[in-house]
Parts: sequence; C-alpha cells; structure tokens
Amino acid sequence: MRKSIFVKIFGGHFLVIILMVMLILIFSFHEIRRFYIASLEKDLSHTGEALKYQVLSYLEENRIEELQDFMEEFGKKIETRITLINREGRVLADSEKNPEMMENHKDRPEIFRAYSGQTGRSLRFSRTLKTEMLYIGLPIIKDGQVSHVIRLSLYLYDITHLIAILRGKITQIALAILLCVFLFSFFLSHSFSKPVKELREASQKIAAGDFKVRVSTRKQGEFSDLAESFNLMTEKIQSLFLETSRKKEELEGILSSIEEGLFALDENNRILFANDSFKKISGQDDINGKFYWEILREANFREMVESVRAEGKIMSEELSLNERVFLCNLTSLRRGKEIVVTLHDISEFKTLEKIKRDLIINASHELRTPLTAIKGFIETLEEEIDGKNKRYLNIIKRNTDRLINIVKDLMQLSELEEKGADLEIEAVDLEKLLENIMKIFEERIKAKSLKFEIIAEKDLSPVQADLFKIEQMFINIVDNAVKYSEDGKIIITLKQENDQAVVQVSDTGIGIAEEHQPRIFERFYMTDKSRSRKLGGTGLGLSIVKHIVKLHKGDISVESRLGQGTTFTIKLPFQ
Repeated sequence: MRKSIFVKIFGGHFLVIILMVMLILIFSFHEIRRFYIASLEKDLSHTGEALKYQVLSYLEENRIEELQDFMEEFGKKIETRITLINREGRVLADSEKNPEMMENHKDRPEIFRAYSGQTGRSLRFSRTLKTEMLYIGLPIIKDGQVSHVIRLSLYLYDITHLIAILRGKITQIALAILLCVFLFSFFLSHSFSKPVKELREASQKIAAGDFKVRVSTRKQGEFSDLAESFNLMTEKIQSLFLETSRKKEELEGILSSIEEGLFALDENNRILFANDSFKKISGQDDINGKFYWEILREANFREMVESVRAEGKIMSEELSLNERVFLCNLTSLRRGKEIVVTLHDISEFKTLEKIKRDLIINASHELRTPLTAIKGFIETLEEEIDGKNKRYLNIIKRNTDRLINIVKDLMQLSELEEKGADLEIEAVDLEKLLENIMKIFEERIKAKSLKFEIIAEKDLSPVQADLFKIEQMFINIVDNAVKYSEDGKIIITLKQENDQAVVQVSDTGIGIAEEHQPRIFERFYMTDKSRSRKLGGTGLGLSIVKHIVKLHKGDISVESRLGQGTTFTIKLPFQ
C-alpha cells in the first residue's frame, strides 16, 4: 500500500525524535553514574589521605587493638568501610569485620595497584553482599617503601537509588517532550501535506479531463507561488487541449471529405484511422484496430508495407480491389513506425487507357494493309514515271515509309504496354550482343566517318533478359546516336556495379537541350521535329526503349549537353 506524504513526513520526524530521545536518555544515565562515581572516588581518596596519617601513628606505636576500635568508630561516622592490609596481604584491621576471619587481600586489584605506590581503584559486584561496591586503595609509605595499604569501600546503594529516581524523572520529562514534539510534528506535517494533497487531487482531476479545477493560493511562501504556477499551467493546458481538439476535428473533417481512400497503420500493422472513402472501398465500417490483412487480402500490398518499413521510402503501385484498380501510395512517417496509405481510384483511366491501346492496335492493324498496298503501287509507278512527276512520287513514298514505321512502332509499343507482357528470359552476353549490333550499323558509321568502340570489363556476367527485346532496345539507342552524330565517335561502356550490369552509350552528336531531357521518353516527343522527320524518326523509339527497360526491372537515365553529345545509362539486374 502506498504511504501518503503526511505519513512519510510525520513518521520520519517522529522516528528521528524518538531515536534522539533514547540516545540522550542512555547517554545521560551513563554520564550521571560515571560523574557520581568519580565524585565518590575523589571524596574517598581525600578521606583516605587524611586518615592514613592517623593510622600510621597507631602502627608506629604498635597499638593494633586500639586501631581496630578507631576504625570501627570512624567507619560508622563516615558510613564507609575501612580496611588496613599489610605488605603480605593480611588484614590487620577492618571497620565491619573481624580481621582474623578475613582472607588474604593481596590479589585484590586495588591492593595490588596500591603496592606499586599508586592509588588503586576497583568497582565490582560483591557476591557476599549482593551489591556493587567501590574500592579505593591508598599506599602508606614508610622509609620510602609501601608498608601498608588502607582501603576504603563504599556500597553503591545510594547511586543506584539516585539513578532510579533520575531515570524516572528524566523519563517523565522525555515523555512530556515527546508528546509536545508529537503534536508539533503532527500539525507541521499536516500543514505541509495538505497543499501537496490538494495539488495531487487537482492533478488527478486534470488527468481525468477536468480543466476547471483550481488550487487555493491562501498559503504563504513557496506554496502560494506553486499554486499560482499550477493554476496558470492548468489554464494553458486547457487552452492547448481546446485548440488541439479543434484542429483534430478539422483534420478528421478534411480526411473524411477526401474522395481518395486513406488509412494509417501503426507499428504493429493495425489500422489507426480510416476515412469514409476507404470504408466504402473495403465494404466494412468497423475497421479501426484491425490488422490490415483482415481488410486487404492482397499479397502485393503486404510486400509494399514490408518494403516501406525496411527502407523508409515512398512507394506507389497499382492495386486491384473489388474489381477496381487503385493507385496505392505508401508513405512512412518521420518516426518510421506509422505508415499512411492512400488509394486513388484509377479504374476509369485504366479503362480509357485500354480503349486507347485497343484503338491504336486496331487502327495499326487496319492501316498496315492499305499502307503496304500503297507502297507496292508506288514501287510499281516508280518504273513507269520519270521526270518532274517522279519527285512527287518520292515524297509520297517517303511519307508512306514513315507511316509504315509509325504503325510498326505503335504496334510494338502497344505490345510492350500489355500488362504481363511475355519475356523469353535467357542468359544474354551483352558484349557479344553489342558487337553484333555494331555490324548492323557498319555502313552508316563508315558513311559518316564515325568511330565506334566497345569498352567492356573482363569477366562480365551475363544478364537474364529477353534477347530479342534487349537487342531492339540497343538498336534504337545506337540508331539515335548514329542519326544525330555527324562526326566524332560513339562509345559503349559495359561494367558491373553490385548486382547490376551498367551500359553507357555515349555519342558526340548534337546533344539535347536541358528543358527537353525530362520528356524525351514520351510518345511522339521530338526535340527537333523538322530534323527528326527528315531523318525518318517516329518519336516512339525512346518510349519503346523505356518500356523494355521497365519490363526487365531496370533503370534508364540521360545526360546531355547541347552541341557536346549525349550519354544514355542503362542499368539491368543480373537476375
């Protein structure tokens, strides 16, 4: 059971005082006894010093019997036992007993010390008399030697009685002091613990949500300052709480009104919050506190969550839920424990995209036959027409070839964009592949006096890829390099970085302006339309390259400076 602050303060004070009083009593009794015994020793020593000269005169005159009578009479007057012992320890006279009946006293401590010429002292319990006695032995010196010892002894009845009386008086005084201290400590502890108790009770009410509570400031000193600070703190907390509640309501209103599905996951993958849109998407209302896999049974989503938790990055991927397609975005919060998920319905966009793709495929198929027929008739007419009309026929032929190339590229791009496009994976030696591609462009390279070079690291591992598509990708890139380079060189570099093969295709051509670089992989985008059309470009080559790289889960980037050349960097995983 937890002790209150009153019990701690009061009990601590009272315990310390009791210990102090007990120590004082024990010490005072001991000191009183010691002081009284020391006073008795001093008195007995003085009495003995005065008495030994008279005893010595009796001894010199050999009046032993008279000495016995003197000691009995004098001992009764001073209420002290007096004993005379010779050098051999035999008792010659005693004020209370017959000397002849007494035993040898040579081994008594006080006698033994007196034989050395010093005052002997001994305090011991008398088994005969059943009481404690004080013995003082004084040497009687004759002719420079100790001839006899006079011993004075006193019963300690008086001291014991005095100590008993003092003990009773002091105990009464101590109890009275303890009572006063008890009352003082009680009221002092109560006056100290009361404001602390008020603060504790007020804190508990604040913790329970009651911000109207205030503590009294009537106390003086530090408690008054503490109470004022506490009340000020409570007002501030109340203000902050109201502001936080208001912002929370606003935030919940904003999140609830968002059309996109939104929910948050805690570190244990439980749903902390979900807006109304996500509840509609999931088809469930009571989802807060549930694990996300109870709501979203998608393996792809689980992989996304694990990846975001491991790497702490933003991830976007398409997700199919209840026959709808959503763009799923996962963002890890700064603390790295919670994840915010948004679901944007792109079903209509995907449908439109499919319609557009189907239209392109169908149109391409339909256009391919008439274009082929037109080209055939043009070739037939070339043999029959000459002169001025032949120039017009060449224009028709050139544009027909361009339309055929556009149709072919559109069909190829549509095929690559098909979800789950089939890849015939095999081990591809990139160096050999590029050497074969180089042979395709030999005539064009010679015609432009370009230098073509392949620089490859030794023991470069093969990549797992679709040979036909990878070949097509490099043909498109090298074709662009040859098209837009009038002189200089084309260098292809192959190297290995960690678990990726890195291929760099560099040329010294016309380059690409910086404002065009972010868009060169878009369909039909041309940096110089007149030049591209003149060279037979369709604007789809780099878009095809980008799709082939994505199918192989690789990455492509470009670096270029106008008039200095262009470098395409392609990274392909080995597996």
